[in-house]
Amino acid sequence: MDKYILLIDTEDAKGLVYNISKVLFANNLNIEQNAEYVDSETNKFFMRTIISGNVSKNILLKELNEVLPPNAEIKLNKKTKKDVVILATKETHVLGDLLIRYIDGELNADIKAVIANHEDLRDLVEKFGIPFTCISAEGMERETHEDLMIEEINKYEPELIVLAKYMRILTSKFVGNFPKKVLNIHHSFLPAFIGANPYKQAHQRGVKIIGATAHYVTNDLDEGPIISQDVVRVDHSYSWQDMRKAGRNVEKIVLSNAFQLLLDDKVFVHGNKTVIL
Repeated sequence: MDKYILLIDTEDAKGLVYNISKVLFANNLNIEQNAEYVDSETNKFFMRTIISGNVSKNILLKELNEVLPPNAEIKLNKKTKKDVVILATKETHVLGDLLIRYIDGELNADIKAVIANHEDLRDLVEKFGIPFTCISAEGMERETHEDLMIEEINKYEPELIVLAKYMRILTSKFVGNFPKKVLNIHHSFLPAFIGANPYKQAHQRGVKIIGATAHYVTNDLDEGPIISQDVVRVDHSYSWQDMRKAGRNVEKIVLSNAFQLLLDDKVFVHGNKTVIL
């Protein structure tokens, strides 16, 4: 029996859960799991429901629209693996962690390809039987390189794009081609420690907490809606190399957690923040 994930984002009103449930019952669909949230400041209602049964998508969406407030956003996604493309540069820690989780069956994803701007990671990726493409940016204008990247990505028609330490700033054109589809990870020293070695700077300042942030990519650099964060504590005994190792570990965990939330359709974008159900 097919399973679907129903996502509703709308203005809050009395009787929403009752009306939605009534439509599902009338269509002989079973609710297997349900989560709701109301943001009282904006009067917005969010609902994520896993349903099972024989779904007639057009009929169900039509009937839901009839009982929901105007301009309600409704998504009905079949509970299947999502097609994913990963972008990378040279660093192995995040990419390697994702590939291991993927091969172990932890991720509800179908990784179609890894695309990088350097050749360094080819051997690693190909050990997992995943196509690897290098599109070098050497001697190229940023826009020209991005056009080639977009063309290659579009061959796979991904539902999600993961930046596994892809070390190039994306233009608004790239972001506009893949709205709410690009996931990024960065250390949480920004904007205090900017540059090639933030961990060395952090060590010199004697920081006590190292963190990582996973977020959607928008036109505002590293300021998109946050999906997942975490921290680890460090102390005076840590060298900057130890701090970097701790930072890389937390980056792996945070990106993996955020990725899984997106694969499971648990993330709603609400302004410049997220609601996780």
